[in-house]
Amino acid sequence: MDKESLVQLYPVMVEHRRYLHRHPELSFKEKETSGYVAGHLQRMGVELVTGIGGNGIIGRIQGGKPGKTVAFRADMDALPIQDEKQCDYASQVPGVMHACGHDGHTATLLALAEYYSSRRKEVEGNIVLIFQPAEEVCPGGALSMIAAGALDDVDVIYGVHLWTPIPIGTAGSAPGALMASNDDFVIELRGKGGHGGMPHMAIDSVVAASALVLQLQSIVSRSVDPLQPAVLTIGSIQGGMAQNVIADRCRLSGTVRCFNEETRDMIARLVRQVAEGTAAAYGAEAEITYITGYPSLINHQQEYERFYSIAGPEAGLEPTLAAPIMPAEDFAYYLKKVPGCFVLVGAGNPEKGIIYPHHHPKFDIDEESMLHAATLLVAMREAYCLESKA
Repeated sequence: MDKESLVQLYPVMVEHRRYLHRHPELSFKEKETSGYVAGHLQRMGVELVTGIGGNGIIGRIQGGKPGKTVAFRADMDALPIQDEKQCDYASQVPGVMHACGHDGHTATLLALAEYYSSRRKEVEGNIVLIFQPAEEVCPGGALSMIAAGALDDVDVIYGVHLWTPIPIGTAGSAPGALMASNDDFVIELRGKGGHGGMPHMAIDSVVAASALVLQLQSIVSRSVDPLQPAVLTIGSIQGGMAQNVIADRCRLSGTVRCFNEETRDMIARLVRQVAEGTAAAYGAEAEITYITGYPSLINHQQEYERFYSIAGPEAGLEPTLAAPIMPAEDFAYYLKKVPGCFVLVGAGNPEKGIIYPHHHPKFDIDEESMLHAATLLVAMREAYCLESKA
């Protein structure tokens, strides 16, 4: 690994990241971002397939020597959040912001494209660069990338998430489950509207919904094995328009996170049963829309061990065994197809005021985390290729 070349690419990473941070685009709308990425890849002479799933890009670099094919992935979409940072690279798009680090992921992968394309003759095997749209919104962009051939002939895949909850200079991952599955649901309760002073003439959908919120909480606390982590959250409740009117309809929406597929299926079944039963108890009806999202992200044991063994000596990072976390990631789909590892790279730094969590209006990263991520990914690829030759 040529660490000096990666260090020299760091200003390029910062330039890419700050441009993308100023010009964020929402999921499935990453047209300009995709054009920016494609333009730089074309300049490097990278073989491209564009327009995947709308705005996805697959880049391929063929090495000058025989060997394995290793894929790297970056996500490109932003979030519907107003940027509240006071800095020269703050978002210039009202109500849209890179509040999860995807701009840093894209910048890191562009730097890796520069690194490998400049030394093709020395590279053993092939590099696949996956620039994916729409990680933030189900059904996500990973499935369309896979369907378009992103993993064809790929032997292993690596990805990172620049992660502010852990400090700069560290990196964490885990064998097996690292990130949860995510499913969403919407429940509409239908009652009978009426006068607020004559409740006996109506069926109060708000009262039924209030009871349902509490009943749904009993699913995890009383039906899920306490040794199987699970979360059921009601994120919104909407019903009624006036203080003296009994609402005929009330709408709930929520999310479910867990790691075990049996638990996941059971919760989906119980959400329906509890919703229908609670609605019936109040004389109302329930219409349930249950949306199955990303599966749990399951790292491969051997690739996790590779990360842990080389993060320190090769990348200069302090590796840690990360506790599983409840956020979800559609990188999980890639890992269901080929071996690989997803790593959380520390991007928090209180000394620089980088203390805000992901999806916060003041979210930022310590940009040196991009150099750490690039160095780690190169080191993991080299370690994998070296082992494959043994």
